[in-house]
Amino acid sequence: MFRLFDTAIGDIVEVSPIHSDNFSMYVCGPTVYDLAHLGHGRYALVFDVLRRYLEWRGLNVRHVSNITDVDDKILDRARRENRTPGEVTLEFEQKWFATMDRLGVLRPHFTPHATEYIAKMISLISSLIDLDAAYIGDDGVYFDSTKVSDYGLLARQSLSSLRAGARIEDKGFKRSSTDFVLWKFDSDASWAWESPWGIGRPGWHTECVVMSTDLLGSEFDLHGGGLDLSFPHHENERAQACAIGIGFSHHWVHNGFVMVGNDKMSKSLGNFTTLDELLENTDPRAYRLLVLQSHYRSPLEVNAQTLSEASRALNRFDLTYRRIKDSDIRTIGLEPQDDICDTFRSAMDSDLDTPRAMADLFDLRSSINQLLDRGEKEAAARSFTTLEHLLGVLGIKLMESEEAQFPPEVMSLLEQRTNARARRAFDEADRIRNILTELGFVIEDTPEGQRVRRL
Repeated sequence: MFRLFDTAIGDIVEVSPIHSDNFSMYVCGPTVYDLAHLGHGRYALVFDVLRRYLEWRGLNVRHVSNITDVDDKILDRARRENRTPGEVTLEFEQKWFATMDRLGVLRPHFTPHATEYIAKMISLISSLIDLDAAYIGDDGVYFDSTKVSDYGLLARQSLSSLRAGARIEDKGFKRSSTDFVLWKFDSDASWAWESPWGIGRPGWHTECVVMSTDLLGSEFDLHGGGLDLSFPHHENERAQACAIGIGFSHHWVHNGFVMVGNDKMSKSLGNFTTLDELLENTDPRAYRLLVLQSHYRSPLEVNAQTLSEASRALNRFDLTYRRIKDSDIRTIGLEPQDDICDTFRSAMDSDLDTPRAMADLFDLRSSINQLLDRGEKEAAARSFTTLEHLLGVLGIKLMESEEAQFPPEVMSLLEQRTNARARRAFDEADRIRNILTELGFVIEDTPEGQRVRRL
């Protein structure tokens, strides 16, 4: 039984596909006006792991993630740089996917663009007006939040409490502080569209409603994204769906923030690091491993220390991979061990508990090294096949690290020294260093872990 935390319910619930072995998921994609930051990377990796796991469980996943290529931020950048909005969106969409490819994030099956759905957005807004769920103001068309009885569900607040904590903007005509824009009037026709109410552009909250239902149907299994999207963006999507009487998403799933000190990382706060900056000096797999070692709903601190720890952990997996290769062990044709796969499934079925799953895989790696040390090659081969298989489910491919080019006996000593330092058994670590020096190898301890070179 697969279970996830559903934001709409406020609890962990069973997630069963609407249509047998098929699973439909919509994940809000990027607004393509700038480079992706670490927060974007986290949500992309979280839902990449979810998709990979569901496929491993035997489900046929239909994954949709949109491209927001209509937004005031896009227009602002285009004006500043004397470019067209289309030139801006093309540049940053290409950069987005190049970065996602480096992270090993699977491409969505469908990547609809907002500009492709303008007509359908206009149709939806017209329906909302006809249903008296939307009204025309002096600067745009607005959704009337009072038309949805449980508005505020994803924020876990009532409509009255949301109103109490907000204010009506001075400009424009808005009946309530919780009403939101569906269509913005703009007399500049250089980047606007004709509508029954006037020239303008769609509001952000409407595009995902029409794109998700067009590609996944009026009801689908899961809608996901970062926690910052739960309110108001996802709540406003849900409100429109409720107003027109469709089931929309059965489950709402959100990942936690990437933190910088006590603040979430965001472009608006100016405290973000781009993924490209991170990946200049960090193995992309290390960031994936760091994300996996934190529960997807928990805050994630990304700094030099946490990245260094993830890099060292990744290196230990790679060292074991090299030991297997150099031990003349055949793994071709071997099947993963059922009992270990069952344990892995149990962790992942429990609200995608990747920290628990990773802890089990670290234990499995240690067991493999112990089997190799004892010369039990057949048992090591079966366990390694399982390790490699399950890491693959999580999107981690083992590689030959720089250290892994050394002889098996040297790698075994490096493994022992790493374990000794982790136990703070520094005398033992120094003893192993001396042995390695006698064998012709020099060890340097750095913030990123131990580095080895030949004398």
